[in-house]
Amino acid sequence: MSNRQGVWSLIAQYQAIADQDWTMAPGAPTGVSATEADAQSAVSFTAPTFAGIPGTITGFKVTSSSGQTATGSSSPITVTGLTNGNAVTFTVQAQNAIGFGKASDASSSVTPRPAPVGLFSVDAAPTDINKITIASTGNATDFGDLTATKTHMTSCSNATRALFAGSDTNQSAQIDQITYATGGTASDFGDLSTWRKYGGGGGNTTRGIFAGGESASQYENIIGYITFASAGNESDFGDLTLARNGSGSATSSTRSVFAGTRVQGDNTKTIDYITTASTGNATDFGDLNANPNYGQCALGGGCSSSTRGVFFGLGRNVIEYITIASTGNASDFGDMSTTMDTGGACSSTTRGVTNWGENAGGTAQNLIEYVTIANTGNSTDFGDMTGTTASSTAGCNSHGGL
Repeated sequence: MSNRQGVWSLIAQYQAIADQDWTMAPGAPTGVSATEADAQSAVSFTAPTFAGIPGTITGFKVTSSSGQTATGSSSPITVTGLTNGNAVTFTVQAQNAIGFGKASDASSSVTPRPAPVGLFSVDAAPTDINKITIASTGNATDFGDLTATKTHMTSCSNATRALFAGSDTNQSAQIDQITYATGGTASDFGDLSTWRKYGGGGGNTTRGIFAGGESASQYENIIGYITFASAGNESDFGDLTLARNGSGSATSSTRSVFAGTRVQGDNTKTIDYITTASTGNATDFGDLNANPNYGQCALGGGCSSSTRGVFFGLGRNVIEYITIASTGNASDFGDMSTTMDTGGACSSTTRGVTNWGENAGGTAQNLIEYVTIANTGNSTDFGDMTGTTASSTAGCNSHGGL
C-alpha cells in the first residue's frame, strides 16, 4: 500500500479507493431485532451495504446492554448468559480485515425468561406437584412433592418459585415453596395469618397475594401478601369488598384481579381488584357475565397475559375475559368442552391452561385444556394430569404479572 501521509489530491484519493489502497471499516448493520428465550436472545440484523475496504465482511459482533457479547458469520447470532427477568437491548458491528465498524442502532428491549412452565397440585396423590410445558401440549409429568398431604390450597408465583398455601388437611396455614429450576420436595416458606382454603392467588415479580378463602367456620375477606425473595409469614394487605372463597385471579405487573364465586350462602358475580405494590382494601372492578353455578373458577394461580385475564368454569362450561388495566364487566370468551368446577389455571404471556376439577356430576377429572389468551374461542385439549383432581391450584413462571 502507498504512503497515506501528507495532503492528497482528490484524484489521488479516488484512485486509492478504486485500488483498495484506502482501508476502511464496514458500515453499521441495520434492522436489529431480538427474540428472548431462557437466559439468552437470538439477535437478527441486516448486514451493511458498505463492506469497507477491503470489501469483504468476515464476521459480526453482538453486544448486549448488560455487557455480554457473541460473534458469528451471519444473522441471527445468539447471546447467552443473560439474566432472566432483566430487560436488555443489543447493538451489532460488522468486521472486515481492518477491524470492527460502527455499532448499529440499539434494538428494542427484550426480557429473557425461562421456558413457560405450569405446576398443578394433584388431589389423587395429595403430596404431588405436576408440571406442564405451557407452549407445547401433552400429558403432565411428576415434578416434586409438597411437604405433606394437602388439598384445597391457594397459590401464587413469580419467575423463580411457586407458593402453595393453606390446606383443608389438618387445617394447615403453612406456605410451601417449590423452585422451578430444581423441583424436588417443597420447603417451608412461612404461614398464612390464619388458616383458610379455596383462596385466590395474585401478585407480580416481587410480591405474592393470597385473597379470601374459607376458614373452619366462615368465608373470609382477608387479603395478605408475601415478598417472594424473603421467606416469612403473610402480612396484612387489606380486605376484599366481600367475604368469598373460590376466587379465580388474573394479574398484570400492577394489578391483581379476583373474580367470583361463592359468598356465604350464595354465589357472586362481583370482580375485585387491588394495586399489587401498595396496600389497602380492594375496589369493585365489575361483574362476571355468567352467574357462578355453585363452583369456583380458576382456583389459585393467575391466568392472564399482561393485558387480559381469563376465567374458566364457574361451575359451568363458560370461559370469560376482562381487560386488566380497565374496569367493567367480563365478556364471553368461549366454552370449555364440558362443565368444570374447582380447577387450577396457569399461563404464559400468550396461552392460558386449566386442569379440570370436578365435572357436573361431582367426579374428579384429569383433563387439561388451553386457550390462546389474545383470541376468543373454545378451549382445546392439552393432555392429562398424572391423576384425578377434584380441587386443584396452579403456579407458573410467566403469567401476566411478570
